[in-house]
Amino acid sequence: MTEWDIKKLRILRTLRDRGTVTATAEALLMTPSAVSQQLTNLSKQLGVRLLEAHGRRVRLTDAAHLVLRHAEAVFAQLERADAELTGYLRGEAGEVRVGAFSTAVPALVVPAVLRLRTAHPGLEVRVREAEAAEAYELLTAGQVDLALSLAAHAPTARDARFSRVPLLADPLDVALPAGHALAGAPGLRLADLSGERWIFGGSGPWSEITRAACEAAGFVPEQAHSAAGWTAILAMVEASMGIALVPRMAGAERASGVVTRVLEADQPRRHVVAAVRRGAESAPAVSRLLAALREVAASR
Repeated sequence: MTEWDIKKLRILRTLRDRGTVTATAEALLMTPSAVSQQLTNLSKQLGVRLLEAHGRRVRLTDAAHLVLRHAEAVFAQLERADAELTGYLRGEAGEVRVGAFSTAVPALVVPAVLRLRTAHPGLEVRVREAEAAEAYELLTAGQVDLALSLAAHAPTARDARFSRVPLLADPLDVALPAGHALAGAPGLRLADLSGERWIFGGSGPWSEITRAACEAAGFVPEQAHSAAGWTAILAMVEASMGIALVPRMAGAERASGVVTRVLEADQPRRHVVAAVRRGAESAPAVSRLLAALREVAASR
């Protein structure tokens, strides 16, 4: 295969544009003899004559013009690559992979992606839904660049592998059937619901969060049904099969036959954090996504 030397091709293009070896040398901060030597070497590499005498000057041969027609396409592609690389280094281009738990995707990740799409359209975010434990496995394995999870199930601040970024304290509201006797009760407290039948997961983070919130209010919740998805939980609440604590971030999924009450006196919350591999937070693209997530979280 013919060897194409970009540096020498630039010299040839400059000679075409400037007209003389002397002017080419001045433009490229070279000596005339160095220009001549580089072009002689390029001619040997390509196996064609590039220059011919024209009085006291030289001019490009037809072969040289043919070479430059193809070289211009190469130069244009290199310019595009340079511009894209510059954008990548500035965090305006590239790809960031996110592992996030289900309710964080519509509440935090999607709004952050929409912000980035406007400000940095060259930056692509790839989303993978994953619960806390899986998200950190993916982060450790390098399969995602950022993990969104609940603080209770994130690595501790002492874990040297990750940098944690607090994002949001998501309030927990109680979901009651629309006809429940306490649906309109003023100043509703979690302790007022100690005798109710509860719906929450049999294991995992939401089970632990529900139990911890109820125990902080002075009782152990009686689990009537076990479910992990909000569609299933709220459908059972609507059917008066029990009540449930629901994160405010899951508000878009609430059913029409469900009344959601804010527990102002108790104020139970779950804390949402982002984590990246330590040191990666300074990568421009990751930094831009973290900034967008913070902005979305602050606006909630």
